[in-house]
Amino acid sequence: MRFIALVSALLLPLGAAFAQDYPTRPITMLVPFAAGGPTDTIARLTAAGMAKSLGQQVIVENATGAGGTIGTTRAARAQPDGYTLLIHHVGISTAATLYRNLSYDTKTAFAPIGLVTNAPMTIIARPDFPADTLKELVAYAQQQGDKLTYANAGLGAASHLCGMLFMTAIQKQLTTVPYKGNGPIMNDLLGKQIDLTCDQATNTTGPITAKQVKAYAITTKERLKSLPDLPTADEAGLKGFELGVWHGIYAPKGTPPAIVQKLTAALQTALKDPALITRFNDINTEPVPQDKATPEALGAMLMSEIDRWAPIIKAAGQYAD
Repeated sequence: MRFIALVSALLLPLGAAFAQDYPTRPITMLVPFAAGGPTDTIARLTAAGMAKSLGQQVIVENATGAGGTIGTTRAARAQPDGYTLLIHHVGISTAATLYRNLSYDTKTAFAPIGLVTNAPMTIIARPDFPADTLKELVAYAQQQGDKLTYANAGLGAASHLCGMLFMTAIQKQLTTVPYKGNGPIMNDLLGKQIDLTCDQATNTTGPITAKQVKAYAITTKERLKSLPDLPTADEAGLKGFELGVWHGIYAPKGTPPAIVQKLTAALQTALKDPALITRFNDINTEPVPQDKATPEALGAMLMSEIDRWAPIIKAAGQYAD
């Protein structure tokens, strides 16, 4: 034990010196989803902002497949040297229950860097849907049950989570129709082939503004500036209903604390950049406050969301493996 303590003491200055020089080469930020989607867009904006502070490129790489778990596994297995990062949304917390044979332990596999943003979702329906308000929608859904169709973009997608939360809240199961993406869902919703869905405001603001779909509520605590007349779910009568597609940045477990601190500082600086704030507003989200862009805040969010979603997923009996 004395030998181990002595070695650790000797290595501490080396780790500090390494962190002082870090980074000396480009950093890779893994996105476990396809290019062009909301998470990819948020990643590229954030990476560009962090690169300014770090003095090195932060290269975004899409490592897709298996509901985001392929890229996440790769990040968990990467060298903990600060040169491989992961950006992920709320799905990192639900995968802990959705996938019963993950090759990593979500609770311990990463060193959190900080939260980035919390994007709202919208509850929407086909344009000729009978209900005009969220209260009417809930009453109609409770009456019709599985006669209504709810579309999601696949197990683990934000729309899947929103659907589970909605059905749990109203205590009624609807017929779930899985798709391979949000684009086909919107096409079928506009074509009146399906009844309901829940999607990020990034994708729905245009159709809502053009009155191509019926919109009932925002799923976060505050209304959207771009949709000021659309109430929150809580305001509209579905008390306690809240779902934000929050994003966080992680490094592999074992990354030196001094490097984590440098990355967190770079993230916080990026999130204060007026140009980044404007670009985030363009996609209907905004950076988190500075006290949320910390390892402590992201770690707490991850643990609380794992605990929140586990009973909902288990009650639904919907697993991805």
